[in-house]
Amino acid sequence: DPNEPFNMAYLAVRGSFAVNGVSRLHGEVSRHLFEPLFRRWPTEEVPIHHVTNGIHTSTWDSQAADSLWTEAIGKDRWKITTESFSDTIRTLSDEKIWSMRAAARRALIEYIRKHQTAHFISYGAPQEAIDRAGRLFDPDVLTIGFARRFVAYKRPDLLLSDPDRLARLLGNGERPVQLVIAGKAPPYDDNARDLIRRWIQFIRHYRLGDRVVFLEDYDMLMAGYLVGGVDVWLNTPQRPWEASGTSGMKVLVNGGLNLSELDGWWAEAYRPEVGWALGDGLEHGNDPAIDQQEARALFALLEQEVIPLFYQRNDKGVPVEWLKKVRESMATLTPFFSSNRTVREYTERFYLPAATAYQDRAARNGDHGKKIVEWKHNLEAHWPHLGFGQSQVETKGNRYLFNIRVYPRGLDPAMMTVQLVAAAPAGNSHLFVAEMLRNGESDPAEGWIAYSAWIPATRPVSDYTARIIPHNDAVSIPLEYDRITWQH
Repeated sequence: DPNEPFNMAYLAVRGSFAVNGVSRLHGEVSRHLFEPLFRRWPTEEVPIHHVTNGIHTSTWDSQAADSLWTEAIGKDRWKITTESFSDTIRTLSDEKIWSMRAAARRALIEYIRKHQTAHFISYGAPQEAIDRAGRLFDPDVLTIGFARRFVAYKRPDLLLSDPDRLARLLGNGERPVQLVIAGKAPPYDDNARDLIRRWIQFIRHYRLGDRVVFLEDYDMLMAGYLVGGVDVWLNTPQRPWEASGTSGMKVLVNGGLNLSELDGWWAEAYRPEVGWALGDGLEHGNDPAIDQQEARALFALLEQEVIPLFYQRNDKGVPVEWLKKVRESMATLTPFFSSNRTVREYTERFYLPAATAYQDRAARNGDHGKKIVEWKHNLEAHWPHLGFGQSQVETKGNRYLFNIRVYPRGLDPAMMTVQLVAAAPAGNSHLFVAEMLRNGESDPAEGWIAYSAWIPATRPVSDYTARIIPHNDAVSIPLEYDRITWQH
């Protein structure tokens, strides 16, 4: 809000030693969002990094999954480094994984039956409905889960765009599907409540109460059964609104597979060997036509890939190709998207460097910190007067030699860095940045110092621009000081 006099997020950025998003995509989106704080800096250099979220795996593994992982790796597996897990999980037999999945799915269905029975009793439902609740779902049927806050950008009604097609998919006698839905609407959000109401109306209109259930009172206990027992976790947000999302991470340890929009964590986790992806990986804004297109794509994925693969069995009744995805998902994604990796990454990349920097600045009664303040004051006094002078470029073989004159105007050259910059080439998110070095030429009378740089002659000379940025090894540039001067 440009009229907002104070912004907490801006304050947090200005007061931080480091800033990060909670997934790679969230970092990219955040660099665009906070670009106004770092005027004249390229978006790629807005100082927001990312540490992708992870989940506390031992909180979310089902009893059946815990037994399998304990047998394979040990009870204290999440107290050690996880790099060796992948090879071990890949050795698990189809029969063991399938047995674990069947047990977890049965536990979920038992929970659903008890929950719905209690629900109907509390509402004074007829005895027939109460009895039917005790027989809900089939433990041998493909079970898909969708549970989250019911808000528009998560598009919980994407499947309802074609209710007849959804009813046919769920009611297929040869390859049936069960759908478990849960979640809550934010307070005072009428649109969110309407989204829930649409699902209730769909279930009643098509009389699919034995194939679709909406579970009220969503909480951690319910979430635990859901992520433990579903075969497929469905996630349909509008890219790029999902900062990270962690619900889909919770099914990994339990052998559940993800079918998700290429948003949040799934944008970096997805490979065809571990699940299914929705969308083209691009942002389309709030376009109803894209919603319809992705709804059709979702139905096609379910009908042509997900459901057939689940029911494709060998002579022992085991879905071997399905379990290949399950095994690879468990082996590669579970260790990485766990809090083990996340905490270690925060510690190594942010917490320890920040602690070291603090100790250094606070030592000797803050002597170094005072010097940083003096350094900033010095820059403030001289920076507006910095400038560029004459520049030359020579082509020598397959390299360019750039020479440029810089006018420090009283600023100590050690307090600045001169660089040559070019925009990122197509398909690359990194700028080309080369440091220019003093070449020994200068004119004290005119006040210029010459800088040079050799670079490969692979792009037009016009692609490159020189700039001056502050230099201080103890300061995070541009987060803590964002001055920059470009060659005109």
